[in-house]
Amino acid sequence: MRVVLGEDSYLAREGISRALDETEGIHLVASFDDFDSLSRGVSEVVPDVVLTDIRMPPSNTDEGIRLANELRRSFPQIGVVVLSQYADPVYAMSLFAGGSEGRGYLLKDRVRDRFELGRALTEVARGGTVIDQKIIEELMVVRQRRESKGLDTLTQREQEILAMVAEGRSNASIAASLVVTKRAVEGHINAIFSKLDLGDPEQVSRRVKATLLYLAGGR
Repeated sequence: MRVVLGEDSYLAREGISRALDETEGIHLVASFDDFDSLSRGVSEVVPDVVLTDIRMPPSNTDEGIRLANELRRSFPQIGVVVLSQYADPVYAMSLFAGGSEGRGYLLKDRVRDRFELGRALTEVARGGTVIDQKIIEELMVVRQRRESKGLDTLTQREQEILAMVAEGRSNASIAASLVVTKRAVEGHINAIFSKLDLGDPEQVSRRVKATLLYLAGGR
């Protein structure tokens, strides 16, 4: 199995490379430390699986997931396993939004077990799905939140505005469609964020989180 690695931390990259080299049946063909070089390298090498950190330069936000989504269109046969420092269900929903086949989401702690890492890569290369148990637990929390204190608590107008947010429309565009002031729309959106209990997430905006909750099945 031919694997390409994407990891911007030198120490982490060396540690993962060593684990892959010691795993039977896996051949690390290339490694990269930023999104642009990783994307180009994958196109040139066309490996069986890409193992990549979620956050990489240049923006250190969701490069790993963006790559996975791009490859689904350009090289659908390539599997992708993303590694994350934290169990964030928003990233997981974004990764699997286009389908779970040939995709995996693992916490970086799992890399310490090269046998578990090897099994995950093998499963994804076969077109299967691998998801860390902690991520599953967090997704269950999101589902329970949506059912007990989520989309059902929104007013009809708030649900209408959230649907427009999910379409990627700006506050100004929403205000024009509803014939209300931009400030009124901002007030509704703040109420939506509060009711969905989205908190103050790191790197991922509350607007994105609200959209993913909406698209996850609350329509």
